[in-house]
Amino acid sequence: MRRPLSPSVELRRQVTRPRTRWSYLILLALPLVVVGAFTLGDDESGGQSFADLATTGAANFAVFMLIITAELLILILAALFVGDPVPAEASWSSLRYLLIAPVPRGRLLTSKLLVGLVLTAVAVLVLLVWVVLVGGVFYGWGPLSLSGGETLGWGEVLRRLAVGAGYVFVAQLPFAGIAFWMGVRTDAPLAAVGVAVFASIVSSILDALSALGDYRRALPNHYAREWIALFAPDADYGALVPGVLWALLYATVFIALGYHHFARKDVLS
Repeated sequence: MRRPLSPSVELRRQVTRPRTRWSYLILLALPLVVVGAFTLGDDESGGQSFADLATTGAANFAVFMLIITAELLILILAALFVGDPVPAEASWSSLRYLLIAPVPRGRLLTSKLLVGLVLTAVAVLVLLVWVVLVGGVFYGWGPLSLSGGETLGWGEVLRRLAVGAGYVFVAQLPFAGIAFWMGVRTDAPLAAVGVAVFASIVSSILDALSALGDYRRALPNHYAREWIALFAPDADYGALVPGVLWALLYATVFIALGYHHFARKDVLS
């Protein structure tokens, strides 16, 4: 075994875990639940928000679903897929055996990190494709209706949806990094996920404090909703750059801290 615990092996192990299957099932069930809620609810508001326009077609439904899932469901999945694998191995008492197999610590962490990021990216992609299909089946395939009365054709909508979904993935990297860092410090998987979610809540509270002024720009989720502006008549893709750079910076720092700590971790603890 020249390369034990390769990313492909780790991918098979993580995909077959019940928590992965349940996560994707919840992801697939949520749009159907929302459709049921719209069916039972009173749709007479006549407003022009994304929620009011969600039932006008597949494009609007897809944008609405990305908005309501990006900052909680995708965040939890990213923290779970990236932060859970190491403490799960520790809680199963199998981590020590992996490390003396021998599996180099750097390779073990890299395999688990890459697989966690891949599962998160696939979750965002599956959600995007699924909400478009569900929206088309229940609400038709009309163009995207904007708040000002304009519409966007499907060619432009698909491009902006792809960029928006990619940005949603990148925006969760800081909290995935926090979960990864905490995951190598505990043998309780829920602790790693909980700390990442708590960090997101604290960041959102601080971002709402206008007294902080421009300091809020350095918060990990200050730019998390910038992608919504893509669905204006004139999309400004350049506005996404600060959010991408801050997300990559936070993710790099916390992932590096995780590697630094794990390299010195007692395998018996």
